[in-house]
Amino acid sequence: MKNLLTAIYGKFASSALSTDVGGRIYLDRAPDGCEFPYVVYFIVSGVPEKTFTEEYSNVIIQFSLFSASEGATEITTMYADLKSLFDECALTITGSTLVWMKLNGLQTMIEDITTATGAQQVRHYAVDFEIFTALN
Repeated sequence: MKNLLTAIYGKFASSALSTDVGGRIYLDRAPDGCEFPYVVYFIVSGVPEKTFTEEYSNVIIQFSLFSASEGATEITTMYADLKSLFDECALTITGSTLVWMKLNGLQTMIEDITTATGAQQVRHYAVDFEIFTALN
């Protein structure tokens, strides 16, 4: 899993999504008081699959996009750039061969988040990608 997470993080470098969020991309959780917008990504599930001769891994990664902008333009741009970056992408993973990485689901919501200045409403897009790899 470490190699997969490293490959994903490496793909963010110099991407439109990284620019959208000022480089605020975090594994597992954002730091307290993080400035908006930002992205958090984490593993939802990982299932090993085996045949008699081959080993595979089927992983679901969620990218949570957060925006405090009043309108939807900022978060929809983030979503479009995330989709362009990862849906059906090429990804080099040490020790594995990517079979596919594809968009698997989107859930949109508005949440109240407590900040140092009080409660704030933010847009949250939870975007799931399925990643199927063959282990080398």
